[in-house]
Amino acid sequence: MRANGRFLAAALAALASVPGCRAEAPPRAAPPPPKVTVVRPEIRDYAEYEDFNGWTAPVAVVEIRARVRGHIEKVHFRDGDMVKAGDVLFTLDPRPFQAEVDAAVSQVKVFEAQRVAAQKEHARLKELQAKGGASMSQLEKAEADVASLDAQIESQGREIDRLRLDIEYSKVVAPISGKVGKAELTEGNLVNAGGSDPILTTVVTMDPIQVYFSVPEKTLLRVRERREKAAPGEAARRMSERKVPFRFGLETDRGFPREGILDFADNRVDPETGTILLRGVHDNPSGLVVPGTRARVRVVIDETVKVSVVPDIALMADMDRRYVLVAGEGNKVVRKDVLPGRLLDDGMRILLPAGKEGEGVGPSDRVIVHGQQRARIHYPVEPLDAAGSPVPEAAPAGGR
Repeated sequence: MRANGRFLAAALAALASVPGCRAEAPPRAAPPPPKVTVVRPEIRDYAEYEDFNGWTAPVAVVEIRARVRGHIEKVHFRDGDMVKAGDVLFTLDPRPFQAEVDAAVSQVKVFEAQRVAAQKEHARLKELQAKGGASMSQLEKAEADVASLDAQIESQGREIDRLRLDIEYSKVVAPISGKVGKAELTEGNLVNAGGSDPILTTVVTMDPIQVYFSVPEKTLLRVRERREKAAPGEAARRMSERKVPFRFGLETDRGFPREGILDFADNRVDPETGTILLRGVHDNPSGLVVPGTRARVRVVIDETVKVSVVPDIALMADMDRRYVLVAGEGNKVVRKDVLPGRLLDDGMRILLPAGKEGEGVGPSDRVIVHGQQRARIHYPVEPLDAAGSPVPEAAPAGGR
């Protein structure tokens, strides 16, 4: 019996090993649809603009020079100070100028004393001439002496005024408000009057400040044509009258946070560069914008319109065409060709109106922005938003 049992077990084991006699495995479950991140196109207000490279400049720069010759007695500022018009910057030794004024005043007193004597002589000769004791020529000479002394007194008075100006000029003042530069000469140095002598310092205005930039001729003509169509006669008006706004940013700025108004356009296009020079004015009360720095300038050249934008990372390329993948009906992936426009500062891409039927995306489309490599056209996906929540299909117009 024990031998028969062993034989039966071996036979059953052999039978189980025969192909086709094993139990069938259950069918494998289909993998879930891949997860993708989607967004719906955003509608924004947009105005076409052009960007240019420019630079800042002060409204006024004044080289401070002495108007009289003298020794510097005191410097009244520190290098880089903000000064106001009329502030004293340098004082020259005023004593030589005061001495000249005092001498001129004394000379006036001498002339006045001489005039008194001449007037008395004139009066005496006039009486004598009436009695026949003096000739007419003597009387006329006495009158001339009085008139000469009057003229000398008047001339000396004007000389005193001029010499007093020298005393005033011994105080070198700031002619404009702004930022003063480095003092080129300090106490004890002798300065001369004249344009060829070394400057004492410079003052530049800080508020407002100007922004210069050059515009290509082609852009200029295009903008003028557009503005002329929108408002006939607008192109012929002065730039300062049009009040055209602009924005700009410095090297450390993000975007174009600063603004101003265009106030000047040059009267000709430079034939060597094919550009025209434009200038704008920016209020700079804080003084953060320094003259001479580089600037990125943005000018709006068309009216504001509504545009559709999507993240630029959603766009894909196929030869010479650009397209996006969309989670369509039933969450199945659909390809839609698009016409890309300008890339915006925040990474969003403008989508131009569709050129053909079936192109472009609508505001309810779920555009895939992450996971395109896992998405296959005509196959379903699991559309999620950036937070990982499901994004359902948009309801048909009018509801269900």
